[in-house]
Amino acid sequence: MQNLVLRSREAHARFEVVRVFSDQPDARGLAAAHELDVPTAALVARDFSARAAYDRALGEAVAAVHPALVVLAGFMRVLSRDFLSFFPGRVLNIHPSLLPKYPGLHTHRRVLAAREREHGCTVHFVTEELDAGPLIIQARLAIAADDDEASLAARVQKQEHRIYPLAVDWFCAGRLEQHEGRAWLDGKPLLEPVQLAQNGN
Repeated sequence: MQNLVLRSREAHARFEVVRVFSDQPDARGLAAAHELDVPTAALVARDFSARAAYDRALGEAVAAVHPALVVLAGFMRVLSRDFLSFFPGRVLNIHPSLLPKYPGLHTHRRVLAAREREHGCTVHFVTEELDAGPLIIQARLAIAADDDEASLAARVQKQEHRIYPLAVDWFCAGRLEQHEGRAWLDGKPLLEPVQLAQNGN
């Protein structure tokens, strides 16, 4: 989230972060956003009688600021149709694996246990199915012999900071959309996600 805010303030950026929402009132992201002078709000799930009621309330709160795009960053809840119906084709997420491999949690641990040779991250459109929406862009990196879970996570995060602002910028420039169950870039369906060449670590 911090990276997106900072990137939005670069001269060439085509997007602005207008509000940061969290389901945790003590989330570090809210404090970081406050320090960056970005308005914040927290809606706590336990204050609602059911998941559907929470998702609808969250959708209404986010819709009230009229976002062109909703960007998830460390939001660890699976969003239902009750939320997504407010923003059809306008919700992005980033996942720390080369989807469709390793959806869900603990990706770095699972990749190392499987002795994979490469790892990375993926930006995708959000659907009701966990980490299964149309893929947009990936960054790949080779797994080093001495990588552990922490070092691999740190290296993947650097790649996340490269590709997430890029995908947001594409959307806000009118280049990226979700259509017919696919991601489309520059008027053409992406049969495979865009692959960003590795840069440094």
